[in-house]
Amino acid sequence: MPVENLKGALPDFAKDVKLNLGSLVTTSALDEQRLWGTLLACAAATRSRRVIAEISDEAAGVLSAEAFRAARGAAAVMAMNNVYYRSVHLIGDEAYAAMPAKLRMTIIGNPGVDKADFEFWCLAVSAINGCGRCLESHEQVLRQAGVPREQIQEGIRIAAVVNAVAAVLESEAALAGA
Repeated sequence: MPVENLKGALPDFAKDVKLNLGSLVTTSALDEQRLWGTLLACAAATRSRRVIAEISDEAAGVLSAEAFRAARGAAAVMAMNNVYYRSVHLIGDEAYAAMPAKLRMTIIGNPGVDKADFEFWCLAVSAINGCGRCLESHEQVLRQAGVPREQIQEGIRIAAVVNAVAAVLESEAALAGA
């Protein structure tokens, strides 16, 4: 199993990350589509070749083709939106927030999967990318859709752990000269 491959690749100093990764997959309260879509979208957001490859391999066996595409689409559109909306927010001049973004985001309106799942994946990617404005927006949409805070927290936890796995493995590869 590819997630087991990732766990096995983590060094001893990252034991907590390894244990957290294992528990994400085995004790999740999320349904399989929401869980594996979140893992896949977060893997893409880390930009780690190893993490993307391993999680994609396992997610492909769980997700429908539409869900696999939508999770990757969430990572793609949020890679753009998180930079834009985080920048507009950090500039601090509300005149920028009033301007139209002029960015195509049609996948958000028609992701090909349940809207709440897509929003969930966007929220998790926004956590990795550090966009407060997007986190607030997607959390509000999810709450309005009836998603409990505990599930939203789990999505953020998945983002944190997948990001940590990528950071550790990329730093190990850099130290090994790979």
